[in-house]
Amino acid sequence: MTERIPLTLRGRRFAYTDTGGAGTPVVALHGVFGSALDFAEIGALLAPDYRLVALDQRGHGLSEHGGDFGRDAFVGDAAAFVAHLGLAPAIVLGHSLGGVTAYQLAARHPGLVRALVVADIGAVTDGSELDHPVLDITDWPRTAPSRDALARFLADRDMPALGYFMASAYDDGAGWRMRFDHDDMMAAQHGNSGDWWSDWLAAAQPALLVRGERSMLLSERQAQAMVRRRPGTRLRELPGCGHWVHRDDPAGFVLAVRAFLDGLARTG
Repeated sequence: MTERIPLTLRGRRFAYTDTGGAGTPVVALHGVFGSALDFAEIGALLAPDYRLVALDQRGHGLSEHGGDFGRDAFVGDAAAFVAHLGLAPAIVLGHSLGGVTAYQLAARHPGLVRALVVADIGAVTDGSELDHPVLDITDWPRTAPSRDALARFLADRDMPALGYFMASAYDDGAGWRMRFDHDDMMAAQHGNSGDWWSDWLAAAQPALLVRGERSMLLSERQAQAMVRRRPGTRLRELPGCGHWVHRDDPAGFVLAVRAFLDGLARTG
């Protein structure tokens, strides 16, 4: 699953990973600062019953940097990806920013999506709901002399899930840097900040909403409202987990996802 496969969608360069096999396909969309590799362990745990196909979203991983980071751009990429690989109607799993992309894809292109797994993100992602809807990385170093130096910089700022961010670090020959562009990530966060209730409610496909008990981005109150207001939605809360539920408890996350997906298989 760690080998990236290049492709071109809508005139832009992208990359993705694919666990392969004959299992039911699941399209995975990562969060801001992440990449397709964020789902490597999840893909291994879901195999061989499910084939996980994960996209490096625009500006992330090995996909092309720069350009438009509004919601329409991300949703358009996901739609083109599902169509290009012939996976429609697909089960779509998204975490954080990828979760918003997933349910907006389901609302705006319903023929492409069979079911949704939305991990730890709400229908409202702006300052009316969140204390800190945007992580300011404008002062992060573009390069550092070593991997340890870059990790220390983030640790000194009490960054949660340090491993998640450091997974994007690499040595470009002139120093250690992140695979993402800082300005791109700020634009992606601002573009993802908003009230998306209309999209959440317009998507009629069966859905599983997974929340980390200690999440700082999806309150229990909002999660309950999302389930109450949208028919066909189940909520699963993972004890002791924060925002990165699939990293904090991969086995528990996969258990919840499997139960949901296996139920879909039984009901057709």
